[in-house]
Amino acid sequence: MKKLEAIIRKTKFDDVRDALLEADIEWFSFYEVRGMGKSLQSRIYRGVMYDTSIIERVLVSIVVRDINVEKTVQAIVKAARTGDVGDGRIWIIPVEDAIRIRTGDRGDISLYDAEKK
Repeated sequence: MKKLEAIIRKTKFDDVRDALLEADIEWFSFYEVRGMGKSLQSRIYRGVMYDTSIIERVLVSIVVRDINVEKTVQAIVKAARTGDVGDGRIWIIPVEDAIRIRTGDRGDISLYDAEKK
């Protein structure tokens, strides 16, 4: 099992959500986050200087079976890519174990309903 964490543009979230659903990834968490990149800049709007270094993004967090890692990554990349700086990042993190609290299922089976697959 792997945990995928992706930082994406807020404007691409709906596209990524739809791409994940098409890839049969039915459950994931997401959070609105802020961060800073390399470029530190300010903008002046109506005579007031604003710091635009802090960027608002969405963090998508998904745990998938090993067989679904690549298709999940490709779904995110395809949906989130604009080709401009700031499209985001994906991290792939090993997961030692997972437990479904309701049934006590452990491992891969805890991530999906065996009756449906």
